Order: sequence, then structure tokens, then C-alpha cells
Amino acid sequence: MKQRLVLFASGSGSNAENVANYFKHSQEVEVVAMFCNKANAGVIPKMEKLQIPVVLFDKTIFENEATFLALIAPYKPSLIALLGFLWKVPAFLVRAYPQQIINLHPALLPKFGGKGMYGHFVHEAVKAQGEAETGISLHFVNEHYDEGQIIAQYKCEVLESDTAESIAEKIHELEQTFVPQCIQKVIATL
Repeated sequence: MKQRLVLFASGSGSNAENVANYFKHSQEVEVVAMFCNKANAGVIPKMEKLQIPVVLFDKTIFENEATFLALIAPYKPSLIALLGFLWKVPAFLVRAYPQQIINLHPALLPKFGGKGMYGHFVHEAVKAQGEAETGISLHFVNEHYDEGQIIAQYKCEVLESDTAESIAEKIHELEQTFVPQCIQKVIATL
């Protein structure tokens, strides 16, 4: 039986699209749904094109334990992957899916993590601190922003000539290369 992967995203969805395409013909893993908290997110048409069901929800639904668990239960997720999903995961969801929710973070945790540290804010902070390297972290989600057990990290050099924008491009390359592989490794351990 295939492992069931549910993706969460809030934005353009380039990582979600990449992961969905990676598992498109997999015998082991099926992307069964995309959960999204923004009705106009770029990820939605990408998922519709791939014929992956999109589930929209708002803060009220997300923070209501009975309602949200009832919304996700029919998809029977083996693993939930947060790929550019910006809301803090409620404790009830972490309890319902222990060690089954992973998050992608665009920095080498524990550096540059926590509330408000996402997207360009991370890359600007990396540049401002004069870091020699940065990268991505995939970690299990717990009740705190970016504090769960780290699964894997992938690094790249930060040059003096780099800008926040060029750092973002390097991070995107790491994400496109390593995120699907990392998800596959996690799923293989379930």
C-alpha cells in the first residue's frame, strides 16, 4: 500500500509542485492532498493541474481541533510536509500526527529560525550577519516554531558579493534538489 503524503503551502508552491512531480509515478508514495490557507495562492492552480485535491481553510478552522482533524482525517496522511506554510501548527495536530509532520526551513537551524523568520527575512538576516554559509533544514514539527528534531540540512556558500536575492536563488536550488529526496527517506522509515 502506498504511503499517503499531504502537503501544506501558503505561497507560489514551487516546492510543492516539485515534490508532487517527484512522486507522480512512485509505487511507494502518493500525494493525496494540498492544504492551503490562502485562496489566491499560486500553489492552487499548480496542484489542480496535477489533479491533486486542494483543501482551503482559514484560521478559525485551523485552530478548531475537532473541525480541522475532521477535515484532514479522510486523507489518512502517513506524512504531512509543510513547504512554505507560514502558520504555527497547533499542538493538537502535532499530537494527532507525532513525528509525522515535517517542515522545510530556508536556513541552517537553529540559526535564523522562529516567528517571523521566513522567506526574504531569513536571507536578509543571513546577509546582515555576514554568514559564510547558509542552507535549508528539514525538521519534525513540534509545538514551537522551528525547534523540532532536525532530519537533514543541506548547505551552500554565501559569498561577499551575494545579495538576499542571490542567496534566495541558492536556497531554491537546494530545495528543488533535496526536499523530495529527504521526504522519500523519511517516508521509507514509517
